[in-house]
Amino acid sequence: MPVNLTGKLYGLRSNGGSHGDVFTSSRVVNFMLDLMGYTPDKDLSQYRILEPSFGCGDFLMEIINRIYQSSIKYHFNATRIITGNVYGCEIDSEKYDKAINRICRTIPDFSSVNLKREDFLLSEWSCNFDFIVGNPPYIRYENIPVEIRDAYKAKFTTFHYRCDIYVLFFEHCLRHLASAGRHCFICSNRWIRNEYGRKLRSLISRDYNLDYLIDIEGIDAFSETVLAYPAITVISGPCHHQPTKTAKIFTLKDLSMPLSRELKKVPENCDLWEQLFAVGELHNLYTIENQGFTIGIGVATGADKIFINSNLISMVEDNLLLPIVNSRDLTDNKFNWKGAYLLNPYKADGSLIDIDCYPKAKRYLEQFKLQLENRHIVKKGRRWYSLIDKVKAELISLPKILLPDISGNRKLFVDKGKFYPAHNIYYITGGSIGDLELLAAILMSDFVRSQIGNISNKMNGGMPRWQSQSIKKLRIPLLSEISSEDRLSLLNAYHNSLLNVIDETVGRIVATQQGSAAITTRDFPKSLFDYEY
Repeated sequence: MPVNLTGKLYGLRSNGGSHGDVFTSSRVVNFMLDLMGYTPDKDLSQYRILEPSFGCGDFLMEIINRIYQSSIKYHFNATRIITGNVYGCEIDSEKYDKAINRICRTIPDFSSVNLKREDFLLSEWSCNFDFIVGNPPYIRYENIPVEIRDAYKAKFTTFHYRCDIYVLFFEHCLRHLASAGRHCFICSNRWIRNEYGRKLRSLISRDYNLDYLIDIEGIDAFSETVLAYPAITVISGPCHHQPTKTAKIFTLKDLSMPLSRELKKVPENCDLWEQLFAVGELHNLYTIENQGFTIGIGVATGADKIFINSNLISMVEDNLLLPIVNSRDLTDNKFNWKGAYLLNPYKADGSLIDIDCYPKAKRYLEQFKLQLENRHIVKKGRRWYSLIDKVKAELISLPKILLPDISGNRKLFVDKGKFYPAHNIYYITGGSIGDLELLAAILMSDFVRSQIGNISNKMNGGMPRWQSQSIKKLRIPLLSEISSEDRLSLLNAYHNSLLNVIDETVGRIVATQQGSAAITTRDFPKSLFDYEY
């Protein structure tokens, strides 16, 4: 379909720039080219290289520099190889012109025949590439015009759910990767964890090999802060099922340090890729209980159909009834209480009531006496109308975060003191309603969900489970050290269900609170870091 490309195709970033592009640090550029093996000690005249969104030419200029260095050793015509073997694409006319002018200042007779001014995702290429490198645009699904989105959906198999545009850059590049080629991108690592990256993960697991995954969260890799979770990946083809080398880097200077290596096998199941990230490295962060909160689980009755239903209000004494919330009330990211009550046979001090003092409740329960007596707790000596768990009278009036054991919801709700939780609801109490809403926002973030995905069991469909033992293991930022600006941002995002804002804000908070942590690195071959920058 014909598509009209304009200078404002994807809208503007906060700094006024368009197309989701940012300048990449020169040290990161050098690191990436070294990492994928595009080094001047090789005869670079033998390789084609592509930069699919070259902006003002950060990668192109270093590629040209390396070709010149290689030509000295291998005695080839550098200008001819730069013109014939360096390919690129840039949609923004202004940036395209700046890049070409930069190159022409170095190579006056340069021909830009292989550098296209168009949308890379809609471009066609007649050759494959030995090396592909770059920093693809970071553009959210909702910022892609509908007509462009339709064109992308028709072309790319990885266009899934509400994927960001960089996912499509991966696919288009990988489809043009030579059989022994290497592909290196710096971008958000969300595709490794999120639903929208599922089809890209499947593609890589099936047809390619993820050689390196380097987490650079907290590093100043760009000219502005744009990614909450940046990572560098190196992918090669074809698939040979070799382990992935992983590392975490916290400062730019660490890019030139020897790093210790950790090998991890890429899971064939695309739902398990988050295992590539080590949960144990959550230094300088805290558990929920460390911060004064209490984690609990709702009441188990041993006979829910008898003790919990919406008809009890007309059958038993009012002072025995507590409004109860269960996981069925928390679906489709909505809190929709269906009117169920819990018949509470306990006094405020935790002792069992005398059922004879409550004739309506006695008459109701005696209909089910044989069934109730057949429960394990009764056979062990408990009264026939006891519950498995005693009811904590004070709990209903406490504000609490409600965490359904199994839920596809991203939204977490804070009960302001109106409901008692059922046994399929975990809860967190402590602090003010504002503190709980702040904590709920953090728990809704991808940062926490990736931890849950690593340490909890999953049900069919890949949904992580909120369970007490898992919740207690989570590491989160210290709430008392969150700035007032970030606190307001999180609370506003929570009330308006702005998940992208939550993810970005939590990422920034985590990076800030980890800033004073000891650097933990893992070894790569030292030869990758021999160049002086």
